[in-house]
Amino acid sequence: MAKTDDKNKGKSKKAKEAGGRKLVAQNKKARHDYLILDTYECGLVLTGTEVKSLRQGRASLVDGFGQLDGGEVWLHNVHIPEYAQGTWTNHTARRKRKLLMHRYEIDKLVGKTQETGHTLVPLALYFLNGRAKVEIALAKGKKEYDKRQALREKQDRRESDRAISAARRRQRAKA
Repeated sequence: MAKTDDKNKGKSKKAKEAGGRKLVAQNKKARHDYLILDTYECGLVLTGTEVKSLRQGRASLVDGFGQLDGGEVWLHNVHIPEYAQGTWTNHTARRKRKLLMHRYEIDKLVGKTQETGHTLVPLALYFLNGRAKVEIALAKGKKEYDKRQALREKQDRRESDRAISAARRRQRAKA
């Protein structure tokens, strides 16, 4: 038990609770634009300056997408800006990056991404125990009316939660 305490020594309470997960970038718009069918956690093949730039918390997943090519999965259009202190060894900001996945996961994705309307979308980029990971999702594009329906449901849920909490407050005030 002392070993785990030494391992987490110096980390914040939030970092200990997250299990060593440090979020770098998140694609909030993906959950709005797509219906998430399945998620996968993948490693990334990165250069040294990309890792340093990510450790500074600089990345954008907005236009990113995954693509299967030759039995491998590649991440396209993810923007990791150049490292400020980098030299001629600096990386290109929007290069394609290889994702590290198990063969059985790739085989499952091959058939599903061939279906119409299905795509691979990055949801989050983070460090897990010191290693860069990306959470990608097999997703299907939503129509405009689906997006409006989801927003309406979210708003209704929020209003009902407010009404319930207000009723509880009134009830406590009476007691």
